[in-house]
Amino acid sequence: MSWTLTTSGSAVLKAGNNADLSISGSALASWSDMAEGRIVAETRRDWVTDYTGLGTEIKGILNDIASSLIAKNIISYDLPAYTRAEAQTLLDVNDDIARAGLKVLKDFKSNDIKST
Repeated sequence: MSWTLTTSGSAVLKAGNNADLSISGSALASWSDMAEGRIVAETRRDWVTDYTGLGTEIKGILNDIASSLIAKNIISYDLPAYTRAEAQTLLDVNDDIARAGLKVLKDFKSNDIKST
């Protein structure tokens, strides 16, 4: 299941310049699994299993949500690496992205996106 919806690079990028790059791959994979599980549970739709059949727009939203959820874990892993304001801002921005994306997916109906 790990890394279906996003990449570690996307998550690290959202964690900012002070992200701890020595975090183990297994920790990152675990956070990826947790993010994917949360998205599936909150939206009540198995985006991971159905990923290949999804449109580019939905894949972008899923990437945005998953990478933000993982980034929050990366930031929290080594808070002293950030100033208090940096950490809080990064956590808030990533939380806003995740919440907004989850709201969109909770209300999503597959026929809402139409080609022009």
